[in-house]
Amino acid sequence: MNGIFRQRWHATAAAAATLLTLTALIVVIGTGRPVEPEVRRIVAGALVAACYVLFCFWVAARHRGAAAPVPLPWAPDALLVAYASQTGFAEQIARRSARALEAAGVPVCLASLGELGGPALQRFRKALFVVSTTGEGDVPDSAARFARKTLSGNLPLPNLTYGVLALGDSSYREYCAFGKLLAAWLHRQGAEPMFDTLCVDDGDAGALRHWQHYLSVLGASVEMEDWAPPSYQAWTLTGRRLLNPGSPGGPAYHVCLSPASGSKAEWMAGDIAEVGPRNDPMAVEAFLRELGMDGGQKVASSQEGEQPLREALADRLLPHDAAGLAALRGLPADRLVDALPAIPHREYSIASLPSDGSLELLVRQVRYPDGRLGLGSGWLTGHAELGASIAVRLRSNGGFHPPPPSRPLILIGNGTGMAGLRAHLKARVAAGAGRNWLLFGERTPGADFFFRDEIEAWRAGGLLTRVDLAFSREPGWPRYVQDCLRGAEPELAAWVEQGAAIYVCGSLQGMAAGVGAELERILGRDRLDELAEQGRYRRDVY
Repeated sequence: MNGIFRQRWHATAAAAATLLTLTALIVVIGTGRPVEPEVRRIVAGALVAACYVLFCFWVAARHRGAAAPVPLPWAPDALLVAYASQTGFAEQIARRSARALEAAGVPVCLASLGELGGPALQRFRKALFVVSTTGEGDVPDSAARFARKTLSGNLPLPNLTYGVLALGDSSYREYCAFGKLLAAWLHRQGAEPMFDTLCVDDGDAGALRHWQHYLSVLGASVEMEDWAPPSYQAWTLTGRRLLNPGSPGGPAYHVCLSPASGSKAEWMAGDIAEVGPRNDPMAVEAFLRELGMDGGQKVASSQEGEQPLREALADRLLPHDAAGLAALRGLPADRLVDALPAIPHREYSIASLPSDGSLELLVRQVRYPDGRLGLGSGWLTGHAELGASIAVRLRSNGGFHPPPPSRPLILIGNGTGMAGLRAHLKARVAAGAGRNWLLFGERTPGADFFFRDEIEAWRAGGLLTRVDLAFSREPGWPRYVQDCLRGAEPELAAWVEQGAAIYVCGSLQGMAAGVGAELERILGRDRLDELAEQGRYRRDVY
């Protein structure tokens, strides 16, 4: 007899016993005859017993409901968003994450870890975990059973890829301990991380925006509103150069920004620039014409005071479909502005150091299916004129800061990930650290070898010990950057034994997983995990 049938049989039996007792009582009372005391005592005893039986079954049912995992309906290809929350903040972030993915058509299964039995994880191919740590490294109460029964054992998860958002407070000694414990357990079960565990210190807004960035990589709309808008500073666009004319890939630009006059900005290799894009002025004018509105009329703004409507719309998400436009027709100017959300930020790896005198980015132009330029890349590479003011916020990315100069460094990346690799190479050159190995992949050697002159000069000067290149569209070369690792196994293992760190920067889809698989094949999973724990295997992927 299976569990569900047994529970139903017991409940039916209890209900039947109670019903028979009540029926007997009704029959006895309904005769209208005097009831003998002995009969009255028997019926009353039966009623008490029946009520007790019902109470016991009610308590047991509640206990089973609390202890047993809740069955979760999901689509076969659903992405699991699981949370463990003590105060409700982790649940709030998980629900926001699920809504952002669902709004873009990604099937999602949202669940508390307390609702999941360990075997349920085996049914998913992708999962995101949003988990908090309470007290000094404690598991949230709602996930205590999951941690006790699942994390203490083994559960093969070779087909799962995952990401972990760990919420915590760095004033505690065991900062984000549960999130780190969960990530380590997942990896030991054979699951593959899509990106490094992201720790959020006391609700840090920058880390939450970085999580939103990962959501967009997984399919959420890149136009979802920032949960915590950055506090931007004004920078000036001082340079822009196309790096890959004739490339079969999208145009990639070297963009230079300078801080406002008299101000000084500091950052480190590995840090991130959050840019606040603005609309193409021509797109704003076309939008106003569609609505039959005058862009010169003044509207009130809490930050800018009164300004022309066209200026107020410069940093607002404009609809590009008939339904969106129809919903806005007839609104007065101030309500129109309020009805449109702000354009969310865009993140870019910084390709320079403060000593270079400017903030340098490597930006790939993105186009929507209808041919429009992407908001961030379009603003930086096309719409903004030289000398224009660019809204920028610098964000520290401690998980990708440089290793000590004495440590050898292996840098692996592709595409615009060269930005992060270049900043690290510049830091190494400035520190006189010459034990560096670069592995880089793009499309063609003629058009897509970004910053080629610098790299060849560093190699000629002895500051780059080895350079391995892959070009996917060029016969005779390794196709992808991970292919460069094949055949380099002995030297890679030797560098690692000599204390080298491995830094990976570039695309999450394809490259990061491919590189990770090759490193695991060469070094072994345990050794790679050990390097990650020591901070010697770090990734900035997007």
